[in-house]
Amino acid sequence: MVKNNITSDFKSQLSTVNCQLENVIHVENLVKRFGDFTAVDHISFDVWQGEIFGFLGANGAGKTTAMRMLCGLSKPTEGHGRVAGFDIDREVEKVKSNIGYMSQKFSLYNDLKVWENIRLFAGIYGMRDREIAQKTDELLQRLNFASERNTLVKELPLGWKQKLAFSVSIFHHPKVVFLDEPTGGVDPVTRRQFWELIYEATAEGITVFVTTHYMDEAEYCNRVSIMVDGQIKALDTPKNLKHQFSADSMDDVFHQLARNAKRGDN
Repeated sequence: MVKNNITSDFKSQLSTVNCQLENVIHVENLVKRFGDFTAVDHISFDVWQGEIFGFLGANGAGKTTAMRMLCGLSKPTEGHGRVAGFDIDREVEKVKSNIGYMSQKFSLYNDLKVWENIRLFAGIYGMRDREIAQKTDELLQRLNFASERNTLVKELPLGWKQKLAFSVSIFHHPKVVFLDEPTGGVDPVTRRQFWELIYEATAEGITVFVTTHYMDEAEYCNRVSIMVDGQIKALDTPKNLKHQFSADSMDDVFHQLARNAKRGDN
């Protein structure tokens, strides 16, 4: 099992966003089995308030299954987990109301207008009408989207959709937001702009739990875990992982670990 240390390097990074070392996610020996197949095999880790935590793994590693358990979408077979202070097995609805979620495949309704998407998801998160109206105007101004208020989402450029989807996922200021491959298929400039939004969110104390296939994005995380065949094989800051594996980049670290994977998609 990988030892879950908080290194001095990471503490220094946290101090730049004025965060306290409070764990927002706590996972202990979490397991998910489907019949005889163990998709997630006794993983343990903590994620801290205001942290950008990279959750990496090749297809079939188990990271999506693990994320679904943390979001309350799948029941663990064994082990324990708490997200935003709530048990992922016994307090699922409380978990859901205290997190945000954005995926590459589904985040917004294309046939609804910009303001309609904001109102819909804010209502799902339990916000009141007056607060929704006020914060919608503030959000549109901040994103320079005021002129697009009545535009159908499908008519927006992809980069704009991403910015809107992320902003909607943290509209209710959750303790943690889960981002599942959020920057897939976009150009480097748009990806960089998206990560600027992530840093703004963490500066406000929101914890970001992100999966990505782009190893350069792993360099932007405070800490990174790498799953192989359902187990976490490495967990530390990018700097320390590169030192540990005598690697020049996170891409090198990832390939050193992933080359020994024995299974395909999960």
